Amino acid sequence: MTLRLCRAFIIVSLIVAMPCVALAQAYPTKAIHLIVGVPPGGTTDVIARLISPKLSAQLGQQVIVENRAGAGGNIGAEFVVKSPPDGHTIYLGPIGTMSINSSLYPHMTWDTLRDFAPISQLTSIPQMLVVHPSVPANDVGQLIALAKSRPGQLNFASASAGSATHLAAELFKSMSGTNIVHIPYKGSGPAMIDLLGGQVSMMFEQIVTALPPVRQGKLRALGVTTLKRSPVAMDIPTIAEAGLPGYDVTTWHGLFAPAATPRNIVNRLSNETAKALQSKDINEKFLAQGADPVSSTPEQFVAFLKVEIAKWAKVVKESGAKLE
Repeated sequence: MTLRLCRAFIIVSLIVAMPCVALAQAYPTKAIHLIVGVPPGGTTDVIARLISPKLSAQLGQQVIVENRAGAGGNIGAEFVVKSPPDGHTIYLGPIGTMSINSSLYPHMTWDTLRDFAPISQLTSIPQMLVVHPSVPANDVGQLIALAKSRPGQLNFASASAGSATHLAAELFKSMSGTNIVHIPYKGSGPAMIDLLGGQVSMMFEQIVTALPPVRQGKLRALGVTTLKRSPVAMDIPTIAEAGLPGYDVTTWHGLFAPAATPRNIVNRLSNETAKALQSKDINEKFLAQGADPVSSTPEQFVAFLKVEIAKWAKVVKESGAKLE
């Protein structure tokens, strides 16, 4: 009797598992919706639209970019979390949504590591510390000295409270022991306009946006936020080498699937992403956006996310950053 029960259990288990195995082997069976949590036009949206045609060609199904903006990317992320875990709805998430929001939003309905299956990192993008020409500082060391001599008198703009540009500045303040006032804006565009007009002293901004006015002499670049110089601005030192050792902020994007997505589907997406990022045309297009292409295995991406989430939780707590 026991043997018969065991055989029956095995047969039933195989029957139940067969649809999942078939789905995974046939994947993808229809169009893939690539969700981004921002409106069209921003860096995250641009990255999605650059890589989606390449993935479409490799996977044999159309990859459709779909914008579901709001709440710092949380609306799009929640939509993916609640989608069927079959690999046909995935999320392109930036650093803010996937590693900072959990420390800023008091009532998050999802968790990056619990509710998502990380697929691969996509980009590594430096920010750039730029100041208005009226600020009497030509390098990071001079800026720190100036800020210490005028506590609370200098200010910095950000894309919004809790954004990556805001927290990059908060980390700078914490590591340098300076008191610089935060002026949040509704987007990088308005913030950059006021910086160019001299209404604010400085700003941390993604390099692709900050570099043109620097080259035009309208702003002064003091450093990039990553530990290595950017290939698109090798003449500009890192903040770490220019006066604040150890300072390191990397803006990034990555691909995510719902947590219960079969592992072989996650692996397929990760492998295809790596293949896409190794292609010459995607490399050139990403670099034109100031983004270094970065691929990783799901395991490597999970390890990276754990470090990032812990890092920014500490910055948010120490800075007292809040949504405004």
